[in-house]
Amino acid sequence: MSLFLYAVAAVVAYLFGSIPSGYVLARLRGKNILNQGSKKSGATNVLRTLGWKAAAPVFASDFVKGMLAVVAARLISGGDPTADVVAGLAVLLGHNYSVFIRFRGGRGVTTGLGAMAVISPIAMLITTAIGALIVARTRYVSLGSVVGAGMIPFSLLALVIAAGQPVPHLLFGLLGSAFVIASHRDNINRLIHGTERKLGERARP
Repeated sequence: MSLFLYAVAAVVAYLFGSIPSGYVLARLRGKNILNQGSKKSGATNVLRTLGWKAAAPVFASDFVKGMLAVVAARLISGGDPTADVVAGLAVLLGHNYSVFIRFRGGRGVTTGLGAMAVISPIAMLITTAIGALIVARTRYVSLGSVVGAGMIPFSLLALVIAAGQPVPHLLFGLLGSAFVIASHRDNINRLIHGTERKLGERARP
């Protein structure tokens, strides 16, 4: 596949990722989500700020745009697994640094899961189950997100060895998970100091 087509796949994926679902929905409800709570546009901050009825469609939208970015890359590339990696990373970049809201955004968890649902549904289910279990036990969404992201490379490596998962997909696991974990730097600091908000706690403006 040519570099031009990789670039096209990257731009398309970035624009999908840049769709600021949480920001738009919050604006429709009279809030600027970028000035609320964690000041992120993702579903978790929408949940803490506006409740689950607002967070559910944001979660769905962020997940679907991750899926669509990789599907589009496959259509552009004819199924090149390296294009999956390019699109997966670009959609994360778009979600976290959206061109439509002055390069602000979320943390990439839900959008990354959407991309993983196309790249490797099995790895996505494994890491989601691990993350969900941690959230259920600790009520820290950020902890579940970080640990779940950290498990993605290991899940993909196991699938590369045991099930013939394309080797380039492992690169997405490594870089994508590092990107998501890095986006949680402030959460990790609050977890260490015991000041992180738990699931169900409302965000303060």
